[in-house]
Amino acid sequence: MRIGIIGAGSMARALGGGWAAAGHEILVGARDSAHAAETAAAIGNGARSGTITAAAEFGETVLLAVPVSALADVLTETLTGRTLIDCTNAFAPDSGGFILSEDAVAERIAATVSGAHVVKAFNLCAAEVWEGAVREFEGRPLLVPLCGDDPDAIALVSGLTEDLKLRPVPAGGLRRARYLEATSAFVVGLWFGGQDARAMFPPLEATFADAD
Repeated sequence: MRIGIIGAGSMARALGGGWAAAGHEILVGARDSAHAAETAAAIGNGARSGTITAAAEFGETVLLAVPVSALADVLTETLTGRTLIDCTNAFAPDSGGFILSEDAVAERIAATVSGAHVVKAFNLCAAEVWEGAVREFEGRPLLVPLCGDDPDAIALVSGLTEDLKLRPVPAGGLRRARYLEATSAFVVGLWFGGQDARAMFPPLEATFADAD
């Protein structure tokens, strides 16, 4: 599959590197051509670089891996009809962690690019997690929640998730993506504070109490 990546930071390298290793064609687009070329070289496996427009036109699927503040500059009609993977987080610093500077980024992307099929994914963990080799923790595989309205787009991103040896979990329509974004802000804030957010949640088999 042809995957265009808009952005040349750590998420572009981590996800693009995994997809290139799985045999997908990658084109990295960024405003800074030297940075795009550097990221493509780091991804390897034939990854190329170009402009943001080139990445948008190249990709059957396009990963949006830019800061939320830069989205307005890259969301154009060129992306119409594409499956857009939104891994962004609108974090703003707050006492004790982070808050969201915007409540529903994925929904804004969908409203801005008419006809695009937006899937929120890969926003819960840092790039280093996606780039790492570990895919199981405490005997449990790492899950990737996916929120989107188009079943074909969800199926496509599910396949790309499995290509990274991760387990996709359909988590509802795009209107639920705002909860995924809020979860990221809350949990990442705890991690930055040195707290083990994973310890807040019991395993599935211990989640529900007996009915009264």
